[in-house]
Amino acid sequence: MTTAPIKVDIWSDVQCPWCYIGKRKFEKGAELYGRPVEIEYHSFELAPDTPVDYEGDPVQYLSERKGIPVEQVHQMLERVTGIAESVGLNYNYDAVHQTNTIKAHELLHYAKAHGKQLEMKERLLKAYFIDGEHVGKSENLAKLAAAIGLDEADVLRSLNDEEYLAAVKADMAQAQAYGINGVPFYVKMANTASPVHRIQPPLQQHSQKLQKTGTNSPFFATVPAHNVGYLKYRSE
Repeated sequence: MTTAPIKVDIWSDVQCPWCYIGKRKFEKGAELYGRPVEIEYHSFELAPDTPVDYEGDPVQYLSERKGIPVEQVHQMLERVTGIAESVGLNYNYDAVHQTNTIKAHELLHYAKAHGKQLEMKERLLKAYFIDGEHVGKSENLAKLAAAIGLDEADVLRSLNDEEYLAAVKADMAQAQAYGINGVPFYVKMANTASPVHRIQPPLQQHSQKLQKTGTNSPFFATVPAHNVGYLKYRSE
């Protein structure tokens, strides 16, 4: 008998370092779980007020935004870079272009409509954290989309027309309704075929293994929402 996939909705941002790390860890957790997992990404802007062409680097940005000394920011980035390496990701903060990610989120919705959201998410994260590409401009995003087989001209049309801006805003509104104030954030709706308590233990067991890498422990909780259960998984 074919096993129906478990559906997990993930709120994240393209410029969130923990989202890329969490993506790798969640993929491993899903692999250990041993059943099909269907993933859908949703938009969450960590810094919607960031200019597209921010003139400083990530160190300056984080120092200004968080109000902390530059040396402390260097220590933070060194730590997160080390954790990224532990899951096979080589972050290159010297090349990162700090930017606004609204257009990247619109592109992810476009990619979802064309059956390529997962590929697009991976390409955007790699472009931002590893390849040093600019993910805030429509022209750049269209080229990244073309690299995974999407129509570059149509992607550019969609971004210029703000075709999926309403969808991005809807995701943000849903995040607020769920009480999400940080990402990555994972939501699993419970149903009679795959109740929360059946998917939760395997992921919890994997989270205990992940603690050995030196990361913070992922957060799990089952909470009622409009009489429907949710699994919330936060990795940071």
